[in-house]
Amino acid sequence: MQKQTGEKPAWPVVKQGPAIKLPRSRVKVSDSPMKRCVVLPDAQIGYYRDRRGKLQPTHDEKAIGVALSMTKEIKPHVVALVGDNLDLPELSKYRITPAYQQTTQASIDRATVFCAQVREAAPNAQIVWLAGNHEERLPNHILDNARAAFGLRRGDIPDTWPVLSVPYLCRMDDFCIDYRPGYPASHLWLNQKIRIIHGNKVRSSGSTAHLYLNSEKVSVIYGHIHRIELAYRTREDFDGPRTIMAASPGCLARIDGAVPSTKQGMDIDGRPLVSHENWQQGIGIVEYEESGKNRFTYECVPIFNGSASWRGKWFSV
Repeated sequence: MQKQTGEKPAWPVVKQGPAIKLPRSRVKVSDSPMKRCVVLPDAQIGYYRDRRGKLQPTHDEKAIGVALSMTKEIKPHVVALVGDNLDLPELSKYRITPAYQQTTQASIDRATVFCAQVREAAPNAQIVWLAGNHEERLPNHILDNARAAFGLRRGDIPDTWPVLSVPYLCRMDDFCIDYRPGYPASHLWLNQKIRIIHGNKVRSSGSTAHLYLNSEKVSVIYGHIHRIELAYRTREDFDGPRTIMAASPGCLARIDGAVPSTKQGMDIDGRPLVSHENWQQGIGIVEYEESGKNRFTYECVPIFNGSASWRGKWFSV
């Protein structure tokens, strides 16, 4: 036991921190000169027939409605459709049940309306539709089953889309939509540090974002996986640290088993059973500089049951 000697301790006594008078902040706040891009992910527009023969969508009309309303509010300079906005199960190499047959024309019709809706929501924007693996089902099907029809155009009008192509069938020229074929190579650069692709990587049991961070040198926004993901990685570079991002904004498709997939369940007549996928709905928003330092920011706005919130406003269908 320590003897009480009355001597002061050899160490400083803990006391209050200093009285604070903060200096004026030197952080400059100004209006942002950045442009905005809205990223609309996989809609999987398509249909199957229920027991009464009525067409039921594989896309989610509520999610699409919310996404379009948000796009109108955001007033983007660019709208990027990352691909797989058409599902086209009839043209797939996979086995398909009768419920999904004879639905291609209805899908083309709805996708054409979708093009018109996107243009109406963003009347002054550049709209880019990147081909995904599902859009590529159409030219692949023609090559495999009707090769002589591949690349056919209207007579004596060579500088147009082939008549059996997604951009022609969906009247994209009518809505000034820039269709970029060539999955998986097609892409859109917003600036020198970020690009948008459909994507061809999938890690079902983990983060696909980290697959891209392992292979990409710049930040990338991708679709294809129907899940919301966001990850960053910082690497040492010759002039200091470099941080890149990989992100997926999710999808605008139904997530209850209606979209044909390897995890889908069917009833005895080949109609989809309710079976929720590990998918999420949402859109991406990028604010970016076209030049200079090429700075950008990214945010994902999730959509839950036809509702979403952004910048103090509520969007719902």
